[in-house]
Amino acid sequence: MAHALATTIIDAPVETVWAIARDFNGLPRWNSGVRDSMIEDGRDADTVGCIRAFHLADGSFVRERLLELDDSRYRMRYNFETPAFPVAHYLATLELIPVTNGDRTFVRWHASFDEAPKDSGTYSALISRDVFAAGLTALAEFIAREPAPATADARWQGLRPAKVFTSSVIRAPLPAVWEKMRDFAGMKHWHEDIPQMDMIDSVRSDKVSGVRDFIFGDGQLHEQLTFLSDQDHAFRYRILKSPMPWMNYHAGAQLYPLTDRDHTFAVWTADWTASPQDDLALIPNVHDNVFQKAFDTLDRQLCK
Repeated sequence: MAHALATTIIDAPVETVWAIARDFNGLPRWNSGVRDSMIEDGRDADTVGCIRAFHLADGSFVRERLLELDDSRYRMRYNFETPAFPVAHYLATLELIPVTNGDRTFVRWHASFDEAPKDSGTYSALISRDVFAAGLTALAEFIAREPAPATADARWQGLRPAKVFTSSVIRAPLPAVWEKMRDFAGMKHWHEDIPQMDMIDSVRSDKVSGVRDFIFGDGQLHEQLTFLSDQDHAFRYRILKSPMPWMNYHAGAQLYPLTDRDHTFAVWTADWTASPQDDLALIPNVHDNVFQKAFDTLDRQLCK
């Protein structure tokens, strides 16, 4: 199976970007590569299952079916009904993620499909460059010229993906950032408030189930690695021992490449159970003094 991918950061809040991007019939408004568009059978453009029929600038006729639309997670998914290219099993996803450090928006446009053996790599490159990357550039330029008003809805429509959600751009290539972050005992090298951190029983830091031991503030913590993926550039862990007034603490991070600038978009989230009064201090402390401070240090260390 082949893949196409383009990502970028748009300098506008996610609500502003989504108000434009969610319109399944709105491509001609902001993308000069699309000449016209209509939704078949008179359906609304946010009706899952609807088909948009449109012409590209070169006259090619394309039909795509909306398979998924998620206003609470800013994502749409669609396929080809009448393909623009000679590919099979085409499935595309447009996803937006808020950048909390600066209130901007990370946009990821991805597709998977099958190419004929003689076309291997051809349409991965073409769609990545001429469809997705060009489309995201056009979207960013349109929003810069004609920003849409933000909606009155709460972010995530009241359904946050985690109690703490921290996201930031690190000005370094993804492999360099991942090399640092995948070392589960390596945070002592990129967080100024953690001078020492070691794996209990000297196990490898990439051993899932391994536990790291460190001091943060006035307390000792034990955190256990529960998931590590070199494919998705992600890890998760849980707290086994902590002086903080919380239970069932689980956290994790994931990295995404920024294909238009060779930088990295990083997301770090955490959930736990605690009293509302304790959360008033715990939530900003984890966001500002743990996750964002770590991202800021990595950015300073790796930015060249």
